[in-house]
Amino acid sequence: MATRKTAGKAKAAPKASDADTKKTKGRAAPAAGSKSAKAPRAPKAVNNAAPAEEKALLADEHPMLTELKEGQLPAVEGVTALVPEDKAPAAEAAKEAPKAAKAEAPKAEAPKAAPKQEAGGKPGPRMPAGISPRPLMAGNPYLPKLATVVEIIQETRNIRTLRVVLDDAEAMENFTFEPGQVGQVSVFGAGEATFVINSPPSEKSFLQFSVMDAGEVTDAIHHLSPGDKVGVRAPLGNYFPWKDWKGKNVFFIGGGIGMAPIRTIMLHLLERKEDYGKISLLYGARSPVDMAYSYELDDWKQNPDFDCTLCIDNPYENWGYRVGLIPKVLEELSPSPENTVAVLCGPPIMIKFTLQALEKLGFEPENIVTTLEKRMKCGIGICGRCNIGSRYVCVDGPVFTLKELQGLPPDM
Repeated sequence: MATRKTAGKAKAAPKASDADTKKTKGRAAPAAGSKSAKAPRAPKAVNNAAPAEEKALLADEHPMLTELKEGQLPAVEGVTALVPEDKAPAAEAAKEAPKAAKAEAPKAEAPKAAPKQEAGGKPGPRMPAGISPRPLMAGNPYLPKLATVVEIIQETRNIRTLRVVLDDAEAMENFTFEPGQVGQVSVFGAGEATFVINSPPSEKSFLQFSVMDAGEVTDAIHHLSPGDKVGVRAPLGNYFPWKDWKGKNVFFIGGGIGMAPIRTIMLHLLERKEDYGKISLLYGARSPVDMAYSYELDDWKQNPDFDCTLCIDNPYENWGYRVGLIPKVLEELSPSPENTVAVLCGPPIMIKFTLQALEKLGFEPENIVTTLEKRMKCGIGICGRCNIGSRYVCVDGPVFTLKELQGLPPDM
């Protein structure tokens, strides 16, 4: 509580500018209704209500907590600007500038929607430091885009594939992504979950997600029918560095539902076969009935530009291909590590032992690429649910090289 002595000082004080008011904000001031408030009144300029900029700093009125413009997010430590630098408001300069300067300076506005970004282009909003540019979701990253289920494919007893179309025709037409990027699919009233977009980027008529029934949200997705509405937040995450693989052999390894991300990058490379060496696939499942995309297997086997090996864990009637666990079959195939990139995805236990087999075959950590299945919630690095040390699977991944993973804490 201020004393009469400090109140007297306030009376003698010259007219304060906005900047001076902020600098002396920590000093004690007379409380309303207190005895010290009856001291001789300070000039009106001092007793005037704080300007709007000052009021905005109150916790319950802060723009970070109330009016975030479309495309903006609260700042997070270690993350670069949430809007492109040329559009970001100069917050610190505005705090120190006098009123007159504020009136003259043009007011910066956040973009209404984040532009579509091609890989290698200028980073858009929500680009964490050190992460390669990739296509980003336009508009408010928290707000799902409404989409319609147009087709459902029952892949196995517990895996369904959804094909959806964004209701906004322009957004659907302009939608771009890189193979390996993911999307958050939401069923209203049940929640949302993360799935890889497993249609190739060249497919423009729909987005495809393959979903294993493993929880409340995935069970709700399995009860959808054509014509139902879902929400889609995409594209999110990073992608397979397929441009870096040009001129190399690529050996894909997919296990169970892990074939979903393998499918999109594999088809993407086959469309550009002239840029690569030998392209191979080892795809395994528990049994033939547990193999997703069974309707495509014959075409894969007959493709002259593609070496496809199928395997199951145990013998099965009329099965004409290999029998054995993926790591064992991989060692039998013994692909050469020379000028070859190995790309694998599947259940964690399968990845663990397949990585050991690849290292035994002589593959270098930087030439082994995998995707993580660590739980993602927000998809944009805010909630911290999918962190591994200082890295986030949703923005730094889900695609990582083994060399990158070796530098992270062992809590995957």
